[in-house]
Amino acid sequence: MRILFDSKNEFYKSPFGSLKTDEKCTIRIKIPKNCETQKCFLILERNDGFFMQQPLSDKKDGGAYEIFSGEFALAFCGLYRYYFKIETRTSSFNLFKYGTGDTNISEGSKWQVTCYDASCDTPEFFKGKVYYQIFPDRFFEGKRKSPVTGKLEPYTVHMSKSDVPVFLPDENGEILNNDFFGGNLCGIREKLGYIKSLGAGVIYINPIFFAYSNHRYDTADYKKIDPMLGDDSDFSELCESAHKMGIKIIIDCAFSHTGSNSIYFDKKKIFGNGAYSNENSPYRDWYSFSEYPEKYTSWWGIDTLPCVNELNPDFMNYIIFDENSVLAKWLNLGADGVRLDVADELPDEFIASLTKRVKEIKSDALVMGEVWEDASNKESYGVLRKYFSHSELDSVMNYPYQNALIGFANGTVNGFAFADTVMTIAENYPKPVLDCVMTSLSTHDTLRILNALMPNMPHISKEEKSVYKLNSEDRKIALSREKLCAALQFALPGCACIYYGDEAGMEGFEDPFNRAFYPWGNEDTDLVEYYKTLAKLKNSHTALQTGKISFTWQNRTNFGFTREDENENILVCANVDDDPLFVTCDEPGIIFSVGCTYDGERLTVSKNGAAMIGIRGSNPVWFK
Repeated sequence: MRILFDSKNEFYKSPFGSLKTDEKCTIRIKIPKNCETQKCFLILERNDGFFMQQPLSDKKDGGAYEIFSGEFALAFCGLYRYYFKIETRTSSFNLFKYGTGDTNISEGSKWQVTCYDASCDTPEFFKGKVYYQIFPDRFFEGKRKSPVTGKLEPYTVHMSKSDVPVFLPDENGEILNNDFFGGNLCGIREKLGYIKSLGAGVIYINPIFFAYSNHRYDTADYKKIDPMLGDDSDFSELCESAHKMGIKIIIDCAFSHTGSNSIYFDKKKIFGNGAYSNENSPYRDWYSFSEYPEKYTSWWGIDTLPCVNELNPDFMNYIIFDENSVLAKWLNLGADGVRLDVADELPDEFIASLTKRVKEIKSDALVMGEVWEDASNKESYGVLRKYFSHSELDSVMNYPYQNALIGFANGTVNGFAFADTVMTIAENYPKPVLDCVMTSLSTHDTLRILNALMPNMPHISKEEKSVYKLNSEDRKIALSREKLCAALQFALPGCACIYYGDEAGMEGFEDPFNRAFYPWGNEDTDLVEYYKTLAKLKNSHTALQTGKISFTWQNRTNFGFTREDENENILVCANVDDDPLFVTCDEPGIIFSVGCTYDGERLTVSKNGAAMIGIRGSNPVWFK
């Protein structure tokens, strides 16, 4: 008989998940009677040397087991690890986490609990919302107030919106990302009605600041809109129009580096006072030169992206603290929050100061970070980050869920692993953060979802990728998988984000093929309507927005979980097996289904099918 403890089960640890400061937590552990246990202790540790040994002194009979329990509370924020020390009549040993929901003596890992400030919360508006992500050059070209002037040269503009983005190096072997399709802020404003019809309450826009490239992560001027996109008035009018429709705007900011071709660095000596072109530049100390001016620290060794010293007082004043700082300008012009590019590259002190200032300017604004892993225990450059334990971020991009969704649909992640990923994030993230995490199926940094889900991934050159289209059979399979993933995406905790064009059936491999122009007039209208249906469900069911999650069952090829709050309890089930999953329920309880049939008594969930079923006291649900 094994010793039983599962941190994701509220019998063993209550409450589930992260803890607020000074919140009481009850721990129970079931130890076989034949162990003849004398004492049991909970050992809590923190990476700064904190150590606490909590006796589990309450002992109850549990049949073949003895149930040891006790309470503890944590006074200080931080990431804690814990394990058990068990003393028997003849020996003592430590008990660790092993695998999924299991335990092991001596070998294994420690359990985690995040403790966060009880007074902290995240902006209410953003919890459980539907997002729409826009790569601004590739969405829609609205009517311009004036011709484009002042754009950093050289650059080219595609004559056809159906062109493939430039992907080959130039004659010097460089990929410049300097081809444009003409999408602009006016275009986004003109399409607000469409975005609203999708059910989106938040628009997340990739960088809009003056820059050389089309992706604009190489900022040339943080306080100026790129002329190709418009100007300050275009931005403020976009925000004003969006707000009237109940939509908020999040802007993307790259603060770990600037562009080499910028007013701050000025490698091409265009602006006249940058750190590279003028050793006495006011921006000189923003950067680290090993041999001035040619050798300097850059992001991942890319010389067009020189890194900044984020904690330099002048840089922090410019971005954060000044009355007319970068943050102050754009929040006051209408932005409702910021997404921090490569948050792992930004020091905790910088993020904490930025978030504090954002909240001072606009108390209900959101700060979201780009973190690809579990952000609760993320280490970067050997430092354990404090994103959640010290309330630095309201939200992160939820790549763990994205990877689990794609893996489950593709058959590379089984139902057990899917459930473990979902519940681990739910357990490790503070509930206010979990309600705001942004889960996408595609982003500007990943394959388009249809390509990620294609059944036969080709190993081909970039030239071949530029013209590749899924054949009809592969596209049919990929579409059925996308619909499954999207149904689960909208049912999982946090926010569901649609990357522009995914709802229209766009295809594309990695950058730049995932950044083509939106196919206006050639959308997959059935898929568009499908996403509208999912968004309507998300927006109309509070349990899908902020309800707690727990798995009812999981197998290798199917699973079921519930989302529950004080208003409702919704069962969500999914199947990727060739054999159907049968669910016995009343028809009025079926809120949504895809790839399913109902015979008056039983719902048949076929391969790549999913369903959402309202569970009432008088409407039991049975599975087979």
